[in-house]
Parts: sequence; C-alpha cells; structure tokens
Amino acid sequence: MVNFAVVALAYILAHGLTAHLVTPLQSRLLPDVTAFASLVYLPHGVRVLSTWLIGRVAFFPLCLGAFLSEVLFTPAEVSVATDPVILVSIMVGAASALLAFEAMRVAGRRLYATEHRCLHWKWLLLVGALASVINSLGQSLVFSGEVLPDHSVAVLAAYAVGDLFGLVVTTLVLMLVFRWIRVFSA
Repeated sequence: MVNFAVVALAYILAHGLTAHLVTPLQSRLLPDVTAFASLVYLPHGVRVLSTWLIGRVAFFPLCLGAFLSEVLFTPAEVSVATDPVILVSIMVGAASALLAFEAMRVAGRRLYATEHRCLHWKWLLLVGALASVINSLGQSLVFSGEVLPDHSVAVLAAYAVGDLFGLVVTTLVLMLVFRWIRVFSA
C-alpha cells in the first residue's frame, strides 16, 4: 500500500513540475507543440522506474496519480479528468511502461527489479524508449480526432522525445538524490 501512495505522489510531483516549470518555458519556445505534448515529460520517468521497481501492479497507482494530476493541474476549460478520452489517455500512459517491460520479457529479457537485481541503466533507457513509442502511438490514436492530420507526425515525435527526455532527467535527478543521501548519511 505504501508503494501505491509513493508512486501516485511521485507521479503527481513529476506532473506538477512539468506543468509549472517545463510547460511555461516550452510554450514560449514551441507554442504549437505545447498544446499536445511536453518535450520533457517527467511522469514518463516515474512510469518506467515505478514499473521496474514494483512490477505490473504499478499500473494502478500510475492511473491514480495521472487522474489526480489531471484534476490538480489541468484547467477545466482545457479538459475534464472524467472525460472518456482523458481516462483512456491515462490508461494508455500507465500501461506503456508495463507493455514495454512485458515485451522485453517475451523477448527473453526479464528486467523487473524483482527478477534482475543488478540492471544496467542502458536497459532502463531501452525499455523507456520502447514505452515512449508505445505511449506515443497510443496517445496519437486516443487524440486522433483532436489533432490535425498535418500535425500528427510532429505530435507523435513530441510525445516520443518528451517521454524519453523525461525518463533521462528523472533518472539523473534520482541518481543525484540517492548519491546526496549516501554522502550526507555517512
């Protein structure tokens, strides 16, 4: 139960940082892309790392965290968290890392932390990239009625890039935090 709360809170924190730090900066630089995707989407890092650490059950707290993030950080005039399209989008995002880890398992690579204690960070980035592609394709399908066909490739690319950069930034920040904890606890 503690893992569920930590994952949901981590997702909310990552989404809040993206909404209040990344999005305002990006909207000044790339206003056309900002309406659909963030180029540094920190919650994707939470998705991948949570799924790696706690496995398949991460889907549920990720959905909860994404739903609460939608309620907290998305203005009602932009979207409503209970809109069916938003709910499907939340599920696609939460399932993307799970599907990527499962695809790797089917390919013969068991990469969950419970199955593979000593994992090289490159495997996490590979799974994160695969999860990003899955999420990008899924979100493009979910929002296909709202994205103009001329912009669909740009939106797909923005989702993929944002997810991957979000994973890299989240992983680096966590590595620095853990290193800082080790240094100050010694």
